[in-house]
Amino acid sequence: MTRYKLTIEYDGTPYFGWQSQREGRGVQDAVERALWKMEPDAPRLKCAGRTDAGVHALGQVSHVDLKKNWTAYTLREALNAHLKQADEAVAIVAVEPCEERFDCRLWARRRHYRYRILNRPGPSALDRYRVWHIMKPLDVEAMQQAAQSVLGQHDFTTFRASACQSKSPVKTLEQLDVFRAGDEVHLEASARSFLHNQVRSMVGSLVQVGRGIWPASRMREALDAKDRAQCGPVAPACGLYFTHVEY
Repeated sequence: MTRYKLTIEYDGTPYFGWQSQREGRGVQDAVERALWKMEPDAPRLKCAGRTDAGVHALGQVSHVDLKKNWTAYTLREALNAHLKQADEAVAIVAVEPCEERFDCRLWARRRHYRYRILNRPGPSALDRYRVWHIMKPLDVEAMQQAAQSVLGQHDFTTFRASACQSKSPVKTLEQLDVFRAGDEVHLEASARSFLHNQVRSMVGSLVQVGRGIWPASRMREALDAKDRAQCGPVAPACGLYFTHVEY
């Protein structure tokens, strides 16, 4: 028995999120169907961080124990061949054998997310399901100022979905940066772990600042309120990317 670490990229548009679904439209389902063509009795996959419907990943991490001693190259190529044949929007970027005790979720030191906003008058024909299109110019400096006010360890109840299953709303936000990248505004967020919908909730509130609807100071006021009703509109899933995990 060998434990393998898989680094996975996917376009979340056609899926109901990472987690396996009764309808079979979770990203997990797609990868497991490919895996079971190679080892029919392989166990279910574990992942570093579940993503919601429509959210994308550049570096999701999963682990699985397999009976056969596959080479990393063979396992990666075979999984990708099965995924391609099934017309899945998923790719295995890397495979590596790892320690038996490695746990892709528990061993994660830091998770990184990026949010993309297309900030120009015209929409995107190529990335319409991969960015949030906002026509009017955003005040990025004000958004960055507001973002820095919520760094550190706090009770993030305001930015927590009602269905969140985390035992505590207290998290330590290590990075929340806002900057321009050509026609886009990017938001980069990093923490050991996040609450359900935390990043999208913070992005939606920061956009209120960028639009001039909120002053920059309102972001910290909303956080301190510990009240979900004080959160701005939640940003759509299409612009969010789970970029990578640090171990």
